[in-house]
Amino acid sequence: MKLVLMGTNDFVVPMFDAILNAGHEIMAVFTRAPKPVGRKHVLTPSPVHVWAEKHGIPVHTNIREYNFSPDMIVVVSYGVILRENVLSSAPCINIHPSRLPQYRGPSPIRTAIYNGDTSSAVCLMQVNAEMDAGDIYMCCDFEIGENETNTDIEHKVSGIGAEMLVEYLNNPSAYIATPQTGNATYTRKFTGDDEIIDWSRGARAIHNQVRALGAGRTRINGTDVKILETRVVDDKLNILRIQPAGKKPMDWRSFVNGLHGAEIKLGE
Repeated sequence: MKLVLMGTNDFVVPMFDAILNAGHEIMAVFTRAPKPVGRKHVLTPSPVHVWAEKHGIPVHTNIREYNFSPDMIVVVSYGVILRENVLSSAPCINIHPSRLPQYRGPSPIRTAIYNGDTSSAVCLMQVNAEMDAGDIYMCCDFEIGENETNTDIEHKVSGIGAEMLVEYLNNPSAYIATPQTGNATYTRKFTGDDEIIDWSRGARAIHNQVRALGAGRTRINGTDVKILETRVVDDKLNILRIQPAGKKPMDWRSFVNGLHGAEIKLGE
């Protein structure tokens, strides 16, 4: 099957690898344009861009360059709105990591973890003009462990999504698209402000915040810190790893030892 692939993030790469290894012809890859990274703002291509170049596949970073007639288009975490010229050129499918119509939009995994959900799903769906509203071909549930992070769940979704895509592309006519049912909910992009810890929210909510966003920001004894890893034990928050401003990450005990016996004041 002749395919055009569209994606950006690193968790997409295992899925595209599986499609390539299944023997499909990849005509082109579309991904987001390189972004400045680090203090020196070095223009850095996306993980999907790097993957495509590694395999000698033509890469495009401007959707206006689209001028293809593939058998199918596969979209995973692309982050660009597809216009009619793309959608009308071939059937278009998407992997979305939520139990649709719940958590449409840009951050379904982070939102599920932030909200403390214990399960979610991966849906293989049609792409249409409305965001994440297409009919569903396949849906696979998975569990979210109480200490699993966004990175952990992305890895899990990569494996599930890869299997679903290979199975579907092997015989698309075997699957019937089913309309989404129920009330739709929508996610938003998280920002740096969402990392700020409100210590009145409780241990479990803060733990979910840290594992969803990768860090929680606060002040401890007058020092700006990032809390990187936590656990909840007996309804109390245990801080495992922390990073004071301007320093490398360290375990909690090392940080406390550096306070030389001073009383710990959270948020101050």
